[in-house]
Amino acid sequence: MLINGFAQALSPVNLGMAAIGTLIGTLVGVLPGLGSASAIAILIPVTSVLNSTQAIIMLAGIYYGAQYGGSTTSILLNIPGETASIPTCLDGYPMAKQGKGGPALGISAIGSFVAGTLGVLGLTFFAPVFAEQALKFGPPEYFALMILSFSIIVNFSGEFIIKGFIMGIFGYILSMVGMGITTGLPRLTFGNIALARGFDSIAVIIGLFAIPEVLKGMEEKTVAISKEYIGSIYPGKQDLKKSFWPIIRGWAIGFFLGLLPGCSPVVSTFMSYDVEKKVSKHPEEFGHGAIEGVAGPEAANNANSQAGFIPLFSFGIPASPALAVLLAGLMIYGLQPGPMLFQQEGSFVWTVIASMFIGNAMLVVFNLPFIGIWVRITRIPYGILGPVILFLCVIGAYSSRNSLFDVYTMIIFGVIGYFMQKFKWPFVPLVLCNILGPTLERAWIQSMSMSRDSLLVFVQRPISCGILILTVVLIFISTKMTRRTKELVVDAAGDDVRLTD
Repeated sequence: MLINGFAQALSPVNLGMAAIGTLIGTLVGVLPGLGSASAIAILIPVTSVLNSTQAIIMLAGIYYGAQYGGSTTSILLNIPGETASIPTCLDGYPMAKQGKGGPALGISAIGSFVAGTLGVLGLTFFAPVFAEQALKFGPPEYFALMILSFSIIVNFSGEFIIKGFIMGIFGYILSMVGMGITTGLPRLTFGNIALARGFDSIAVIIGLFAIPEVLKGMEEKTVAISKEYIGSIYPGKQDLKKSFWPIIRGWAIGFFLGLLPGCSPVVSTFMSYDVEKKVSKHPEEFGHGAIEGVAGPEAANNANSQAGFIPLFSFGIPASPALAVLLAGLMIYGLQPGPMLFQQEGSFVWTVIASMFIGNAMLVVFNLPFIGIWVRITRIPYGILGPVILFLCVIGAYSSRNSLFDVYTMIIFGVIGYFMQKFKWPFVPLVLCNILGPTLERAWIQSMSMSRDSLLVFVQRPISCGILILTVVLIFISTKMTRRTKELVVDAAGDDVRLTD
Protein backbone atom coordinates (compact mmCIF):
# COMPACT_ATOMS: atom_id res chain seq x y z
CA MET A 1 0.00 0.00 0.00
CA LEU A 2 2.89 2.32 0.75
CA ILE A 3 4.44 1.54 -2.65
CA ASN A 4 1.12 2.40 -4.30
CA GLY A 5 1.08 5.55 -2.19
CA PHE A 6 4.49 6.54 -3.59
CA ALA A 7 3.23 5.90 -7.11
CA GLN A 8 0.41 8.38 -6.47
CA ALA A 9 2.55 10.87 -4.52
CA LEU A 10 5.12 11.01 -7.35
CA SER A 11 2.56 12.20 -9.86
CA PRO A 12 3.35 15.74 -11.10
CA VAL A 13 0.34 17.36 -9.40
CA ASN A 14 0.93 15.72 -6.01
CA LEU A 15 4.64 16.50 -6.19
CA GLY A 16 3.72 20.11 -6.91
CA MET A 17 1.37 20.22 -3.91
CA ALA A 18 4.08 18.81 -1.63
CA ALA A 19 6.56 21.39 -2.93
CA ILE A 20 4.11 24.28 -2.50
CA GLY A 21 3.11 23.13 0.99
CA THR A 22 6.65 22.69 2.28
CA LEU A 23 7.74 25.97 0.70
CA ILE A 24 4.86 27.88 2.31
CA GLY A 25 5.50 26.03 5.58
CA THR A 26 9.15 27.07 5.58
CA LEU A 27 8.14 30.67 4.89
CA VAL A 28 5.55 30.54 7.68
CA GLY A 29 8.16 29.17 10.08
CA VAL A 30 10.65 31.88 9.11
CA LEU A 31 8.19 34.75 9.63
CA PRO A 32 7.96 35.27 13.40
CA GLY A 33 4.49 35.07 14.89
CA LEU A 34 2.48 33.76 11.91
CA GLY A 35 2.32 30.07 12.82
CA SER A 36 1.32 26.95 10.91
CA ALA A 37 -2.17 26.88 12.45
CA SER A 38 -2.94 30.35 11.09
CA ALA A 39 -1.53 29.50 7.65
CA ILE A 40 -3.53 26.27 7.38
CA ALA A 41 -6.70 28.08 8.50
CA ILE A 42 -6.24 30.75 5.83
CA LEU A 43 -5.48 28.29 3.04
CA ILE A 44 -8.13 25.60 3.69
CA PRO A 45 -10.74 27.49 1.61
CA VAL A 46 -8.17 28.12 -1.13
CA THR A 47 -7.70 24.35 -1.51
CA SER A 48 -11.37 23.93 -2.48
CA VAL A 49 -10.26 23.79 -6.13
CA LEU A 50 -8.17 20.68 -5.34
CA ASN A 51 -9.24 17.15 -4.57
CA SER A 52 -8.92 15.91 -0.98
CA THR A 53 -5.57 14.15 -1.48
CA GLN A 54 -3.90 17.15 -3.11
CA ALA A 55 -5.29 19.53 -0.51
CA ILE A 56 -4.19 17.51 2.55
CA ILE A 57 -0.74 16.88 1.03
CA MET A 58 -0.29 20.65 0.76
CA LEU A 59 -1.75 21.46 4.20
CA ALA A 60 0.31 18.72 5.88
CA GLY A 61 3.41 20.10 4.13
CA ILE A 62 2.70 23.52 5.64
CA TYR A 63 2.49 21.95 9.11
CA TYR A 64 5.73 19.99 9.18
CA GLY A 65 7.49 22.53 6.94
CA ALA A 66 6.91 25.24 9.52
CA GLN A 67 8.82 23.14 12.07
CA TYR A 68 11.88 23.38 9.81
CA GLY A 69 11.60 27.11 9.09
CA GLY A 70 11.12 28.09 12.73
CA SER A 71 14.78 27.53 13.50
CA THR A 72 15.91 30.47 11.31
CA THR A 73 14.64 33.32 13.49
CA SER A 74 15.41 31.35 16.65
CA ILE A 75 19.08 31.04 15.71
CA LEU A 76 19.67 34.35 13.92
CA LEU A 77 17.29 36.68 15.78
CA ASN A 78 16.91 34.97 19.17
CA ILE A 79 13.13 35.21 18.54
CA PRO A 80 11.28 31.89 18.80
CA GLY A 81 8.08 31.89 16.77
CA GLU A 82 6.57 29.63 19.43
CA THR A 83 7.53 28.30 22.85
CA ALA A 84 8.78 25.00 21.41
CA SER A 85 11.62 26.89 19.70
CA ILE A 86 13.04 28.39 22.91
CA PRO A 87 15.65 25.61 23.44
CA THR A 88 16.99 26.28 19.94
CA CYS A 89 17.53 29.92 20.90
CA LEU A 90 19.53 29.04 24.00
CA ASP A 91 22.51 27.70 22.03
CA GLY A 92 21.66 28.63 18.44
CA TYR A 93 21.82 32.38 19.00
CA PRO A 94 25.15 32.25 20.89
CA MET A 95 26.52 30.21 17.97
CA ALA A 96 25.27 32.88 15.56
CA LYS A 97 26.99 35.64 17.56
CA GLN A 98 30.19 33.60 17.27
CA GLY A 99 29.80 33.58 13.48
CA LYS A 100 28.54 29.97 13.49
CA GLY A 101 24.95 30.70 12.56
CA GLY A 102 25.36 28.80 9.28
CA PRO A 103 26.47 25.50 10.87
CA ALA A 104 23.70 25.88 13.47
CA LEU A 105 21.12 26.28 10.70
CA GLY A 106 22.70 23.42 8.77
CA ILE A 107 22.63 20.96 11.66
CA SER A 108 19.09 22.09 12.43
CA ALA A 109 17.99 21.20 8.88
CA ILE A 110 19.87 17.89 8.91
CA GLY A 111 18.51 16.92 12.34
CA SER A 112 15.01 17.88 11.27
CA PHE A 113 15.30 15.78 8.11
CA VAL A 114 16.59 12.68 9.92
CA ALA A 115 14.05 12.92 12.74
CA GLY A 116 11.21 13.81 10.36
CA THR A 117 11.97 10.86 8.08
CA LEU A 118 12.24 8.45 11.01
CA GLY A 119 9.00 9.94 12.32
CA VAL A 120 7.17 9.22 9.06
CA LEU A 121 8.64 5.71 9.10
CA GLY A 122 7.11 5.26 12.56
CA LEU A 123 3.83 6.66 11.28
CA THR A 124 3.89 4.03 8.52
CA PHE A 125 4.02 1.16 11.02
CA PHE A 126 2.19 2.50 14.08
CA ALA A 127 -0.89 4.15 12.56
CA PRO A 128 -2.33 1.06 10.78
CA VAL A 129 -1.92 -1.03 13.97
CA PHE A 130 -3.78 1.55 16.04
CA ALA A 131 -6.47 1.90 13.38
CA GLU A 132 -6.97 -1.87 13.19
CA GLN A 133 -7.60 -2.06 16.93
CA ALA A 134 -9.90 0.92 16.72
CA LEU A 135 -12.20 -0.95 14.32
CA LYS A 136 -13.70 -2.58 17.41
CA PHE A 137 -15.12 0.78 18.50
CA GLY A 138 -18.85 1.37 18.97
CA PRO A 139 -20.73 4.49 20.15
CA PRO A 140 -19.61 4.14 23.83
CA GLU A 141 -15.97 3.82 22.71
CA TYR A 142 -16.31 6.87 20.48
CA PHE A 143 -17.82 8.83 23.36
CA ALA A 144 -14.92 7.82 25.64
CA LEU A 145 -12.51 8.76 22.85
CA MET A 146 -14.08 12.21 22.61
CA ILE A 147 -13.68 12.62 26.38
CA LEU A 148 -10.02 11.67 25.91
CA SER A 149 -9.77 14.30 23.17
CA PHE A 150 -11.29 16.95 25.42
CA SER A 151 -8.76 16.06 28.14
CA ILE A 152 -6.15 17.60 25.83
CA ILE A 153 -7.57 20.93 27.00
CA VAL A 154 -5.36 20.52 30.07
CA ASN A 155 -2.25 20.50 27.88
CA PHE A 156 -3.42 23.23 25.51
CA SER A 157 -4.37 25.51 28.41
CA GLY A 158 -0.98 25.46 30.12
CA GLU A 159 -1.20 27.23 33.46
CA PHE A 160 -4.69 28.60 32.67
CA ILE A 161 -6.63 25.34 33.06
CA ILE A 162 -9.84 26.91 34.41
CA LYS A 163 -9.87 29.41 31.55
CA GLY A 164 -9.25 26.54 29.14
CA PHE A 165 -12.29 24.62 30.37
CA ILE A 166 -14.45 27.74 30.16
CA MET A 167 -13.38 28.27 26.54
CA GLY A 168 -14.00 24.58 25.83
CA ILE A 169 -17.59 24.90 27.09
CA PHE A 170 -18.03 28.03 24.96
CA GLY A 171 -16.75 26.15 21.90
CA TYR A 172 -19.15 23.27 22.54
CA ILE A 173 -22.09 25.69 22.83
CA LEU A 174 -21.07 27.25 19.50
CA SER A 175 -21.14 23.78 17.89
CA MET A 176 -24.78 23.40 19.00
CA VAL A 177 -25.94 26.52 17.14
CA GLY A 178 -27.97 25.58 14.07
CA MET A 179 -30.04 22.49 13.28
CA GLY A 180 -30.26 19.78 15.97
CA ILE A 181 -28.51 16.51 15.14
CA THR A 182 -31.48 14.29 16.03
CA THR A 183 -34.46 16.65 15.87
CA GLY A 184 -33.61 18.60 12.72
CA LEU A 185 -35.03 21.70 14.46
CA PRO A 186 -33.19 25.02 14.88
CA ARG A 187 -31.64 25.64 18.28
CA LEU A 188 -29.85 28.62 19.83
CA THR A 189 -30.67 30.68 16.72
CA PHE A 190 -32.91 33.23 18.51
CA GLY A 191 -35.01 33.55 15.37
CA ASN A 192 -32.01 34.55 13.20
CA ILE A 193 -32.15 32.75 9.83
CA ALA A 194 -28.40 33.15 9.26
CA LEU A 195 -27.66 31.26 12.48
CA ALA A 196 -29.77 28.31 11.32
CA ARG A 197 -26.75 27.14 9.28
CA GLY A 198 -24.56 27.40 12.37
CA PHE A 199 -21.17 29.06 12.68
CA ASP A 200 -18.78 28.01 9.95
CA SER A 201 -15.76 26.39 11.63
CA ILE A 202 -13.37 27.79 9.01
CA ALA A 203 -14.52 31.38 9.66
CA VAL A 204 -14.14 30.85 13.41
CA ILE A 205 -10.69 29.28 13.01
CA ILE A 206 -9.40 32.01 10.68
CA GLY A 207 -10.72 34.66 13.04
CA LEU A 208 -9.15 33.15 16.15
CA PHE A 209 -5.81 32.13 14.67
CA ALA A 210 -4.95 34.49 11.82
CA ILE A 211 -6.44 37.89 12.66
CA PRO A 212 -4.86 38.24 16.14
CA GLU A 213 -1.44 37.34 14.72
CA VAL A 214 -1.78 40.03 12.05
CA LEU A 215 -2.78 42.63 14.62
CA LYS A 216 0.05 41.61 16.94
CA GLY A 217 2.55 41.63 14.07
CA MET A 218 1.60 45.15 13.06
CA GLU A 219 2.27 46.28 16.63
CA GLU A 220 5.81 44.92 16.56
CA LYS A 221 8.83 46.12 14.62
CA THR A 222 10.75 44.02 12.12
CA VAL A 223 14.30 43.25 13.23
CA ALA A 224 17.03 42.90 10.64
CA ILE A 225 19.48 39.99 10.68
CA SER A 226 23.16 40.73 10.41
CA LYS A 227 24.88 38.83 7.61
CA GLU A 228 27.96 38.32 9.78
CA TYR A 229 25.94 35.96 11.98
CA ILE A 230 25.53 33.38 9.23
CA GLY A 231 28.85 32.16 7.86
CA SER A 232 29.08 28.81 6.04
CA ILE A 233 25.82 26.85 6.16
CA TYR A 234 27.48 23.43 6.06
CA PRO A 235 28.50 21.90 9.41
CA GLY A 236 31.93 20.29 9.70
CA LYS A 237 32.75 16.69 10.56
CA GLN A 238 33.20 17.53 14.23
CA ASP A 239 29.79 19.21 14.36
CA LEU A 240 28.18 16.19 12.68
CA LYS A 241 29.89 13.83 15.11
CA LYS A 242 28.72 15.81 18.13
CA SER A 243 25.17 15.98 16.76
CA PHE A 244 24.62 12.35 15.79
CA TRP A 245 23.42 10.95 19.13
CA PRO A 246 21.54 14.11 20.17
CA ILE A 247 19.55 13.79 16.91
CA ILE A 248 18.77 10.12 17.62
CA ARG A 249 17.80 10.84 21.23
CA GLY A 250 15.77 13.86 20.14
CA TRP A 251 13.88 11.72 17.61
CA ALA A 252 13.12 9.05 20.22
CA ILE A 253 11.88 11.58 22.78
CA GLY A 254 9.84 13.57 20.28
CA PHE A 255 8.29 10.59 18.53
CA PHE A 256 7.17 8.60 21.56
CA LEU A 257 5.88 11.68 23.40
CA GLY A 258 4.08 12.61 20.18
CA LEU A 259 2.08 9.38 20.43
CA LEU A 260 0.48 10.65 23.64
CA PRO A 261 -2.64 12.66 22.79
CA GLY A 262 -2.11 16.29 23.66
CA CYS A 263 1.64 16.06 24.33
CA SER A 264 2.77 19.13 22.41
CA PRO A 265 6.21 19.73 20.82
CA VAL A 266 6.92 22.16 23.68
CA VAL A 267 7.27 19.29 26.14
CA SER A 268 9.41 17.28 23.70
CA THR A 269 11.89 20.04 22.90
CA PHE A 270 12.47 21.05 26.50
CA MET A 271 12.81 17.44 27.61
CA SER A 272 15.32 16.80 24.81
CA TYR A 273 17.36 19.85 25.81
CA ASP A 274 17.25 18.76 29.45
CA VAL A 275 18.42 15.25 28.53
CA GLU A 276 21.29 16.50 26.35
CA LYS A 277 22.51 18.78 29.11
CA LYS A 278 22.45 15.91 31.61
CA VAL A 279 24.24 13.34 29.41
CA SER A 280 26.86 15.81 28.11
CA LYS A 281 30.43 15.59 29.36
CA HIS A 282 30.58 19.39 29.15
CA PRO A 283 27.24 20.71 30.45
CA GLU A 284 28.83 24.08 31.13
CA GLU A 285 28.94 24.71 27.36
CA PHE A 286 25.13 24.67 27.11
CA GLY A 287 23.74 28.16 26.83
CA HIS A 288 27.01 29.36 25.29
CA GLY A 289 26.88 27.76 21.84
CA ALA A 290 26.73 23.95 22.24
CA ILE A 291 25.63 22.47 18.93
CA GLU A 292 24.05 19.53 20.76
CA GLY A 293 21.58 22.04 22.24
CA VAL A 294 20.41 22.81 18.69
CA ALA A 295 20.46 19.28 17.23
CA GLY A 296 18.46 17.52 19.97
CA PRO A 297 15.50 19.92 20.36
CA GLU A 298 15.12 20.45 16.61
CA ALA A 299 15.02 16.69 16.05
CA ALA A 300 12.50 16.29 18.88
CA ASN A 301 10.33 19.08 17.43
CA ASN A 302 10.06 17.49 14.00
CA ALA A 303 9.69 13.93 15.26
CA ASN A 304 6.85 15.09 17.52
CA SER A 305 5.08 16.83 14.63
CA GLN A 306 5.23 13.68 12.47
CA ALA A 307 4.11 11.43 15.33
CA GLY A 308 1.12 13.70 15.85
CA PHE A 309 -0.39 12.34 12.64
CA ILE A 310 -0.73 8.90 14.26
CA PRO A 311 -3.45 9.81 16.82
CA LEU A 312 -4.95 12.18 14.22
CA PHE A 313 -5.37 9.55 11.49
CA SER A 314 -6.06 6.58 13.79
CA PHE A 315 -8.41 8.16 16.34
CA GLY A 316 -9.21 11.66 15.10
CA ILE A 317 -7.37 13.23 18.06
CA PRO A 318 -5.33 16.36 17.22
CA ALA A 319 -2.10 16.69 19.20
CA SER A 320 -1.49 20.38 18.47
CA PRO A 321 -3.41 23.52 17.45
CA ALA A 322 -2.28 23.16 13.83
CA LEU A 323 -3.48 19.56 13.72
CA ALA A 324 -6.81 20.67 15.22
CA VAL A 325 -7.19 22.99 12.23
CA LEU A 326 -6.09 20.19 9.88
CA LEU A 327 -8.75 17.97 11.49
CA ALA A 328 -11.35 20.55 10.45
CA GLY A 329 -9.93 20.44 6.92
CA LEU A 330 -10.26 16.65 6.77
CA MET A 331 -13.89 16.85 7.88
CA ILE A 332 -14.67 19.55 5.33
CA TYR A 333 -13.49 17.15 2.62
CA GLY A 334 -15.80 14.46 4.00
CA LEU A 335 -12.94 12.47 5.53
CA GLN A 336 -13.63 11.27 9.07
CA PRO A 337 -10.30 10.60 10.83
CA GLY A 338 -10.51 7.47 12.93
CA PRO A 339 -10.71 3.70 12.66
CA MET A 340 -12.44 3.55 9.27
CA LEU A 341 -10.14 6.03 7.53
CA PHE A 342 -7.55 3.35 6.68
CA GLN A 343 -10.28 0.96 5.56
CA GLN A 344 -12.42 3.31 3.47
CA GLU A 345 -9.79 5.82 2.30
CA GLY A 346 -6.66 3.66 2.21
CA SER A 347 -5.37 5.16 -1.04
CA PHE A 348 -5.71 8.69 0.38
CA VAL A 349 -3.91 7.86 3.65
CA TRP A 350 -0.95 6.08 2.06
CA THR A 351 -0.51 8.74 -0.59
CA VAL A 352 -0.35 11.42 2.12
CA ILE A 353 2.12 9.35 4.16
CA ALA A 354 4.32 8.75 1.08
CA SER A 355 4.21 12.49 0.33
CA MET A 356 5.68 13.15 3.79
CA PHE A 357 8.82 11.16 2.90
CA ILE A 358 9.13 13.26 -0.26
CA GLY A 359 8.31 16.50 1.57
CA ASN A 360 11.06 15.93 4.14
CA ALA A 361 13.60 15.56 1.34
CA MET A 362 12.30 18.74 -0.31
CA LEU A 363 12.69 20.66 2.94
CA VAL A 364 16.43 19.98 3.07
CA VAL A 365 16.70 21.60 -0.38
CA PHE A 366 14.55 24.56 0.66
CA ASN A 367 16.37 25.14 3.95
CA LEU A 368 20.07 24.76 3.25
CA PRO A 369 20.73 26.56 -0.08
CA PHE A 370 17.96 29.17 0.35
CA ILE A 371 18.88 30.44 3.83
CA GLY A 372 19.98 33.79 2.38
CA ILE A 373 16.55 34.23 0.74
CA TRP A 374 14.70 33.43 3.98
CA VAL A 375 16.83 35.97 5.82
CA ARG A 376 15.82 38.70 3.36
CA ILE A 377 12.14 37.77 3.63
CA THR A 378 12.19 38.34 7.38
CA ARG A 379 12.96 42.00 6.65
CA ILE A 380 9.61 42.62 4.92
CA PRO A 381 7.77 45.23 7.03
CA TYR A 382 4.59 43.91 8.58
CA GLY A 383 2.85 47.04 7.29
CA ILE A 384 3.09 45.39 3.86
CA LEU A 385 2.71 41.76 4.89
CA GLY A 386 -0.22 42.29 7.29
CA PRO A 387 -2.75 43.68 4.77
CA VAL A 388 -1.93 40.86 2.33
CA ILE A 389 -2.67 38.26 5.02
CA LEU A 390 -5.89 40.08 5.97
CA PHE A 391 -7.00 40.05 2.34
CA LEU A 392 -6.42 36.28 2.17
CA CYS A 393 -8.37 35.85 5.42
CA VAL A 394 -11.42 37.63 3.98
CA ILE A 395 -11.28 35.56 0.79
CA GLY A 396 -10.88 32.36 2.79
CA ALA A 397 -13.81 33.06 5.12
CA TYR A 398 -16.13 34.09 2.26
CA SER A 399 -15.26 31.26 -0.13
CA SER A 400 -16.01 28.55 2.43
CA ARG A 401 -19.81 28.97 2.06
CA ASN A 402 -20.01 32.08 -0.20
CA SER A 403 -21.58 34.02 2.66
CA LEU A 404 -20.85 37.50 4.00
CA PHE A 405 -22.15 36.26 7.35
CA ASP A 406 -19.01 34.12 7.59
CA VAL A 407 -16.83 37.19 6.94
CA TYR A 408 -18.58 39.00 9.79
CA THR A 409 -18.09 35.89 11.94
CA MET A 410 -14.37 35.91 11.13
CA ILE A 411 -14.03 39.59 12.05
CA ILE A 412 -15.92 39.20 15.32
CA PHE A 413 -13.91 36.16 16.39
CA GLY A 414 -10.72 37.88 15.22
CA VAL A 415 -11.34 40.75 17.63
CA ILE A 416 -12.31 38.29 20.37
CA GLY A 417 -9.17 36.26 19.71
CA TYR A 418 -6.97 39.36 19.85
CA PHE A 419 -8.21 40.30 23.32
CA MET A 420 -8.13 36.67 24.43
CA GLN A 421 -4.42 36.59 23.63
CA LYS A 422 -3.88 39.90 25.38
CA PHE A 423 -5.51 38.62 28.56
CA LYS A 424 -4.05 35.09 28.35
CA TRP A 425 -7.26 33.20 27.52
CA PRO A 426 -6.39 30.02 25.53
CA PHE A 427 -8.61 29.70 22.46
CA VAL A 428 -7.43 26.30 21.17
CA PRO A 429 -9.87 24.53 23.57
CA LEU A 430 -12.67 26.56 21.96
CA VAL A 431 -11.66 25.36 18.48
CA LEU A 432 -11.21 21.76 19.59
CA CYS A 433 -14.61 21.54 21.30
CA ASN A 434 -16.30 23.35 18.43
CA ILE A 435 -14.96 20.79 15.94
CA LEU A 436 -15.53 17.65 18.02
CA GLY A 437 -18.78 18.76 19.69
CA PRO A 438 -21.15 17.18 17.12
CA THR A 439 -19.25 13.87 17.25
CA LEU A 440 -19.49 13.82 21.05
CA GLU A 441 -23.21 14.59 20.96
CA ARG A 442 -23.94 11.92 18.36
CA ALA A 443 -21.95 9.26 20.25
CA TRP A 444 -23.73 10.19 23.51
CA ILE A 445 -27.20 9.89 21.96
CA GLN A 446 -26.39 6.55 20.32
CA SER A 447 -24.85 5.18 23.53
CA MET A 448 -27.88 6.16 25.58
CA SER A 449 -30.19 4.58 23.01
CA MET A 450 -28.38 1.24 23.02
CA SER A 451 -28.11 1.13 26.85
CA ARG A 452 -31.63 2.41 27.62
CA ASP A 453 -30.20 5.53 29.29
CA SER A 454 -27.77 3.64 31.54
CA LEU A 455 -24.38 5.28 32.19
CA LEU A 456 -22.93 1.88 33.09
CA VAL A 457 -22.45 1.18 29.37
CA PHE A 458 -19.25 3.24 29.47
CA VAL A 459 -17.62 1.14 32.22
CA GLN A 460 -19.07 -2.27 31.32
CA ARG A 461 -17.36 -2.31 27.93
CA PRO A 462 -13.59 -2.96 28.33
CA ILE A 463 -12.35 -0.59 25.63
CA SER A 464 -14.43 2.42 26.68
CA CYS A 465 -13.58 1.79 30.34
CA GLY A 466 -9.88 1.55 29.45
CA ILE A 467 -10.00 4.80 27.49
CA LEU A 468 -11.66 6.61 30.41
CA ILE A 469 -8.96 5.31 32.77
CA LEU A 470 -6.30 6.40 30.27
CA THR A 471 -7.92 9.83 30.19
CA VAL A 472 -7.48 10.24 33.96
CA VAL A 473 -3.86 9.04 33.76
CA LEU A 474 -3.02 11.38 30.86
CA ILE A 475 -4.56 14.36 32.66
CA PHE A 476 -2.29 13.62 35.64
CA ILE A 477 0.79 13.17 33.42
CA SER A 478 -0.01 16.30 31.38
CA THR A 479 -0.37 18.36 34.55
CA LYS A 480 3.00 17.16 35.88
CA MET A 481 4.78 17.64 32.55
CA THR A 482 3.22 21.08 32.07
CA ARG A 483 4.54 22.19 35.45
CA ARG A 484 8.00 20.84 34.61
CA THR A 485 7.98 22.52 31.22
CA LYS A 486 6.84 25.80 32.78
CA GLU A 487 9.87 25.73 35.09
CA LEU A 488 12.18 25.19 32.12
CA VAL A 489 10.45 28.00 30.16
CA VAL A 490 10.94 30.39 33.07
CA ASP A 491 14.61 29.41 33.29
CA ALA A 492 15.00 29.90 29.53
CA ALA A 493 13.25 33.28 29.63
CA GLY A 494 15.77 34.32 32.25
CA ASP A 495 18.47 33.72 29.64
CA ASP A 496 17.27 36.75 27.62
CA VAL A 497 15.26 34.84 25.00
CA ARG A 498 12.96 37.34 23.30
CA LEU A 499 9.63 35.54 23.46
CA THR A 500 7.13 36.47 20.75
CA ASP A 501 4.36 34.07 21.79
